[in-house]
Amino acid sequence: MNTFKVSIQETSNKAIVKFELNEFIVKHQSYEFNNIDEAKASPLAQQLFYLPFVKKIYISGNFVAVERYNIVEWADVQNELAEQIESYLNEGGTVIEESAISQKKVPVTIYAESTPNPAVIKFVANKKLVTSLFEFTSIDEAKLSPLATALFHFPFVKSVFFDENYVSITKYDMAEWNDITLELREFIKHYIEDGKEIVSPHAAETLNKSSGQLDNHYESLDDTSKEIINILEEYVKPAVASDGGNIQFISYDPETRNVSVMLQGACSGCPSSTYTLKSGIENMLKEMLGDKVKTVEAING
Repeated sequence: MNTFKVSIQETSNKAIVKFELNEFIVKHQSYEFNNIDEAKASPLAQQLFYLPFVKKIYISGNFVAVERYNIVEWADVQNELAEQIESYLNEGGTVIEESAISQKKVPVTIYAESTPNPAVIKFVANKKLVTSLFEFTSIDEAKLSPLATALFHFPFVKSVFFDENYVSITKYDMAEWNDITLELREFIKHYIEDGKEIVSPHAAETLNKSSGQLDNHYESLDDTSKEIINILEEYVKPAVASDGGNIQFISYDPETRNVSVMLQGACSGCPSSTYTLKSGIENMLKEMLGDKVKTVEAING
């Protein structure tokens, strides 16, 4: 059974809070319920409507968003509501009744976007695809991802990287992007439209990437390592994500003052990554952490 974890996310609307899950609870469909009668298709939503402050419920992907009436403040009830959703799901509660799910294909948009790495293209979807980062460099590694496994059946696919709403594909030199981009884009589009599984529900936990496992690892680190991770998360990751890649902290050696990171997706093997690493990330860490950092070295994912 999945171990669902809920995190509470504020939204731009003060009346609405998102209760985000570490796994998807519905696939490629979104639902909105205004009252308990409308929520007949969702036992979870029906249960939540018994709370007097619940005005409206949205269920999509890996979250439940709840709009409240003004009779309470979120600060007073959100933790209790998060626990209720978490308990319901971990006890095997149904989110949406199967009979209520339309069999129609959900429209999916995929567009191809170039990256600084000429061997990599990003295929960006209009839907959330995964709740964690995943990289697979061979068909053997890809057992936890049916979509990655299917992509590796194309002879020119070298590696597959997933982030929230995109797939970065690295190709072998045997093929040119002009000849294969359309084929890959159409394949990914139809795969998602058909509602097929992208990664296994247990993939994050199996690969030690669940939110709980990552939190435990972070808490076990020394203070300098935590500072480095926070800097990478805030200043570096958004930029490399927009390029179709990721940077992951591996280790910090207080004796040599060396930081090791892993480059993934489009950043792995990218001709400009060494320059970016030395002139950008290394200088930033030196500037922000002083003499705690001397060098940054990278390994490719």
